[in-house]
Amino acid sequence: MRITRATTYIVGNPWKNWLFVRLDTDQDGLYGIGEGTLNAFAKTVEAAVHEMAPRYEGMDPFQVETIFQRMTRDLYSEGGQVQMNAVAAIEVACWDIIGKATGRPIYDLLGGRYHQDLPAYANGWYAGPRTPESFAERAQAVVARGYKALKFDPFGANYRTMDPTERHLSLAIVRAVREAVGPEIEIMIEGHCRFSVAEAVWLGERLAEFEPTWFEEPTHHLKIDAVAEVARKVTVPIATGESFSSTHQFAELLAHNAVHILQPEPGSMGGIWRTRQVSAMADAHYAVVAPHNAQGPISTATCLQLGACTPNLLVQELFDEFNVEWERELVDHPATLVDGRIQLPEGPGLGVDLNWAEVAKHPYEVSNFLPLFATGWERREGARTAPPPGIATAPAADETAAPVLPGD
Repeated sequence: MRITRATTYIVGNPWKNWLFVRLDTDQDGLYGIGEGTLNAFAKTVEAAVHEMAPRYEGMDPFQVETIFQRMTRDLYSEGGQVQMNAVAAIEVACWDIIGKATGRPIYDLLGGRYHQDLPAYANGWYAGPRTPESFAERAQAVVARGYKALKFDPFGANYRTMDPTERHLSLAIVRAVREAVGPEIEIMIEGHCRFSVAEAVWLGERLAEFEPTWFEEPTHHLKIDAVAEVARKVTVPIATGESFSSTHQFAELLAHNAVHILQPEPGSMGGIWRTRQVSAMADAHYAVVAPHNAQGPISTATCLQLGACTPNLLVQELFDEFNVEWERELVDHPATLVDGRIQLPEGPGLGVDLNWAEVAKHPYEVSNFLPLFATGWERREGARTAPPPGIATAPAADETAAPVLPGD
């Protein structure tokens, strides 16, 4: 069996364009799908997928490690999250092909199904005003859906430090959510790499009152010793790792023996196999994993396959119910939640396929990204502002072209 070509599709979700890849083989009708979504870089990752085509076309999709090395080590250049999301789209599609060819779910190829279903936490649910009242009302609605855990960023557009007004508002939002959902529901506080060490410690000390499951990425991910310092100074557990793009970064983090909730993002890690390796590394340090998943439905399907075979899984992030309503129409088997737990697919490969007609209905928009340091980003409406003077607004020639669908 050989890989013949990769076809890319960008789907215009208003707050983050989703990039999907279909990987065809020379076996009639056998193909795999993957996802390479990266905030504000959909076309950049798409270009990387095609530019690296000589590294995977003609290869046997069963040779996942060789394909990975050809797309990473052999190129020598360091492409970070852009390169690794392109690699992930191909790598996951290879696993999907392998699963379909063998008639097994991917988790059966990675050690077998350890969990019967996966605990979930909701994200993306607070797309409204940044007020304690709005957060509390929406949190109650999340719990009413059956979720036992939820995550949110109460910090607005703040960066590095906050003034007293912003500090008090942020803590008031956390307090309102805790009071709204009660003591038995887990809450996770998202930091989005916003703060200095001192500000993160100040916040961490005060967040402890609300017993959050974790305080996520309080400082920037590139300075690993900084997040380790925060973790040592506060009693609230610190979680991080979604922005890492190599196993080496996780090894450095674990060497500090301070952070024990790791959040590998399968896209930025280059796919399924490296993410599974990080989970094993975490297990060797008595740590747990909560894979990051703020992309589209194929990313969710990828995380479910990983979570099913990962003994030290803590919880799985889930956006799907709080994205655009038509997301569930994009796939034939969308993720299903029962009593706060995600049900695992049993079909071969990823256990899900794209609805190609629905994919074609939602074109790329350059404004579809999440501006995390802009006031009002919580509404997840994308950046609907006019470009600065002198910036061209006309689409590139291929941006208005109809997507190539299977069989075209």
